Amino acid sequence: MGLFETLAGKVLGGGKQQPNLVNELMGLLNSQQTGGISGLVEKLSGKGLGDIVNSWVGTGQNLPITPQQIQNGLGPDVIKQLASKLGINTDQATKQLSNILPKVVDKLTPDGQIPQGDLMAKGMDLLKGLMK
Repeated sequence: MGLFETLAGKVLGGGKQQPNLVNELMGLLNSQQTGGISGLVEKLSGKGLGDIVNSWVGTGQNLPITPQQIQNGLGPDVIKQLASKLGINTDQATKQLSNILPKVVDKLTPDGQIPQGDLMAKGMDLLKGLMK
C-alpha cells in the first residue's frame, strides 16, 4: 500500500477497501475527462443533489448521501467501473462511496471553494498536514 492510501485510510478511517476507493476516487476527481471535482459537483447537482454536494464543498456540516443517490448521481457505468477496479460488487461500491465521497470532497475544499489545478497534489498536501 502506498503513502497516499495509508494516509487516506488513517484520516478517513474505515476498512481495507477505503484507501483503494479513495485512490480511485482521487483519480476520478483529478481527471480532465470527467471535469474534475467541479464536474462531479455539476453532475450531482444536475441530478437533484445540489444541496447535498454543496454542503460538502461549503464550510458547514456535510449532509449525508444514500447509496441509491450515489447510484443515481454518478450513473451505473461509473459505479460498475469503480466496483470492478476494487473487486467488489456495485452495492458495496455505492455503500462505501456514500460514506467516503462527502469526506473526500470536504477535505479537498476546506475553504468552501473548489480547488483549481492538480487535486492529487492538493490531496497529498492535505493528508500530510493532517498527519502532523
